[in-house]
Amino acid sequence: MPSTKLPSKASISRQSSTLHYQTFPVAPPRWRGSPMSRDSSPNNADQDRKAGESPLPVRQLVVLAIIALAEQTAFNSISPYLPEMTSTFPGVDKSQIGLYVGLIASSFALAQFGTNLFWGWLSDRVGRKPVVMLGTLLTAACFLAFGFCRTLWQAILVQVLMGIVNGNQGIVSTCLGEITDRSNQSKAFTYLPIIYGLGGITGPALGGLLVLEENPFQKGEKNAYPYLLPNMVAALLLLIDLVITGFFLEESLEEAKELPPLKKRVRNLFSYLWQFAGGARHPTYTRRGSRNSRRSNEDIPDGDDENQALLANTDSELSRKDVLKRDTILLLGTYFIFQLSNIAFNTLYPIFGAAPEPTGRNLNPEEIGLSLSFAGIVMIIFQIALFAKIKGKMGNKATYRAGMLLFFFSMMMMPWLGHRTSAPLFDIGNGSIWLWIELGFVLLIKTIAAVGGLTSAMLLITNSAPNHSVLGTLNGLAQTLSAAGRAAGPFLSGGLFSLATRVRPKGEALAWGVFGGIAFVGWILSFGIRGENLESEDWQGEDESGEEDEDEEAGAGR
Repeated sequence: MPSTKLPSKASISRQSSTLHYQTFPVAPPRWRGSPMSRDSSPNNADQDRKAGESPLPVRQLVVLAIIALAEQTAFNSISPYLPEMTSTFPGVDKSQIGLYVGLIASSFALAQFGTNLFWGWLSDRVGRKPVVMLGTLLTAACFLAFGFCRTLWQAILVQVLMGIVNGNQGIVSTCLGEITDRSNQSKAFTYLPIIYGLGGITGPALGGLLVLEENPFQKGEKNAYPYLLPNMVAALLLLIDLVITGFFLEESLEEAKELPPLKKRVRNLFSYLWQFAGGARHPTYTRRGSRNSRRSNEDIPDGDDENQALLANTDSELSRKDVLKRDTILLLGTYFIFQLSNIAFNTLYPIFGAAPEPTGRNLNPEEIGLSLSFAGIVMIIFQIALFAKIKGKMGNKATYRAGMLLFFFSMMMMPWLGHRTSAPLFDIGNGSIWLWIELGFVLLIKTIAAVGGLTSAMLLITNSAPNHSVLGTLNGLAQTLSAAGRAAGPFLSGGLFSLATRVRPKGEALAWGVFGGIAFVGWILSFGIRGENLESEDWQGEDESGEEDEDEEAGAGR
């Protein structure tokens, strides 16, 4: 037969910018070359897989890491001083600081929830790079504006704008999926929690240490904008990130090779935004997609069954039963509870720490920032040194359940921390020392729960997909539920803590106890996740290993 030029898989599979964690329209083989026989030893299997690994695109991974680190540093810099900043706004009832802090934080997440899919969709039209650059530039401007906020409505408005203009987190994940393949993708995504951990160190330290209560130019006078400096530094980091992105980030969208130059695409981007906002009847951004769809169909030879199947697998609509299976529903439901618990803890802790005794623990922004940096250090150490070994022995399902349970324990312990003025245990040291020991222990448990549970959740969601076309839909649903949890958590937890300040004694136990109970419900529901194909290849379990190997081999054959 005469050879025919076939379209690349990339041009077939990447029809949308749903948050891809996999980039294959059909299941690829687990290794290249001849399949491993049953007589092959595990060591030989490992060597076969390593021999088939594609090299990591290190330069592009570094650029994407810089983008993620700059944004995580900037976003995490707000939490240490936000309760104190909110208390300075005129007309704010200091007994309800938690409610106002939650309102500000929720406004950002709610705006991001409504625009995440739009930014991903737009990046399909003009490319990933211009959208990342635009989001970085506008986010830097929002940080600068946040430093000048003097009233509550100004802070809410800026946070809404910040959530609207930034969809980079999803696009960075999409870029990672596009520059890697199945053989090296897991390694690339392993670095994301480490980057977030670094941002959890640098961000709180930046926000907690750079607040200037006193005017730096006139000693003895109060600074009119005490929170401007950390926001200026955050904006500067984002501008440096913008320059690095402009010079070194390569466009990962395959179809971008056919698009106009970057300058024209940036101009088109503003045109698309204007048409979208104005509700144009015949917008220009809908024309390119139909052309590509027609071209993809025309380019595939009629007799080529494999590529026809690839295109059909990509373009066909999924039925509800393909996605919403029992295990999948429980996974997504418990994942929402997991994210709600995580963001509730992250919101409650700075409010609880900054609140005066007896409800709070009277910590200043510097102390809150340093304690969050300690949690970031623990996150990195745990991810690099311990998580892979623990997950290999326990498996994805068990580590996910453990994360939910540890969330419950950390929230239930937090309201019982001692005060600075409490009598020291065993008459050793003083109340302040024991407060930091107890606080460090609780933050240690919470960090392990967050890192281990989140990584296991994403692995479970990925492995629950019956094929790769469903995987994109599942990850999109997971990201939507994550944004919903981040939108609801701060408002609900902040409002509960404001109510808790009126309860005596131990009013702080109200907010922590409610969300601890929610995490406990998630832990109970997680026992309903029983799929046999949800574990990773590195699981050392004995009971289901034989069945899982057979299922995986059958899946590879399909």
